[in-house]
Amino acid sequence: MTDRLNIFPSRAAMTFMKARLKGAQKGHSLLKKKADALMLRFRQILGKIIEAKTMMGDVMREASFSLAEAAYSAGDFSLGVLQNVDKAQTKVRSKKDNVAGVTLPLFECVADGTDTYELTGLSRGGQQVAHCKEMFGKAVTLLVELASLQTSFITLDEVIKITNRRVNAIEHVIIPRIERTIQYITTELDEREREEFYRLKKIQEKKKKIRAIEDAVRAKYIQDQIDREGVATEARNLLKETDKDPDILF
Repeated sequence: MTDRLNIFPSRAAMTFMKARLKGAQKGHSLLKKKADALMLRFRQILGKIIEAKTMMGDVMREASFSLAEAAYSAGDFSLGVLQNVDKAQTKVRSKKDNVAGVTLPLFECVADGTDTYELTGLSRGGQQVAHCKEMFGKAVTLLVELASLQTSFITLDEVIKITNRRVNAIEHVIIPRIERTIQYITTELDEREREEFYRLKKIQEKKKKIRAIEDAVRAKYIQDQIDREGVATEARNLLKETDKDPDILF
């Protein structure tokens, strides 16, 4: 695994990597908030599970004791209950809850239809049978609630693990790699600017030398022209300064 991304250093690459770094930082912040929200809900569900399990023990103990009382008072009434029941009176309905983008399944008990075994224990032990029915109804409701909490607990546990892995990956791998890439691009661009400055400096020096040589050649040429014009002028002056020959009379 390289310490930086394999990218050509340029101004466009610098802009792209800065935008990518900003996006990674924003994604890290959002995922961190999501993980905190999920952890808060996770702790709430954990407390409810502990409370529900504690209540479950008491409710099941009381339900078993009420069943023993009803069986003692009314005798074995299980056969009569099974014969009268044709469909479930208590049904489970499924719903969904959204927590920070995570869908959690929720279950709730719904009473559907009439009580088909309401006359059970009419001859004897009716009070104990009614109490037994009530306690086992509470037990079923509590079991469904506990199943809903346990399912949400497992779902949140998996999502929190995945979210924490993503947060750690962005924080300790992606963002440092992008920062090292930006540093590498900055270093390369600075080095390129120094090379360009040195190249321009050498070009200026070379141009100065060429200009100096051209100026020297031009000055020499002008001096030669001046020297040639001086010689020609002196020659013309010599011709002008010659004495005029006297006229010859015949």
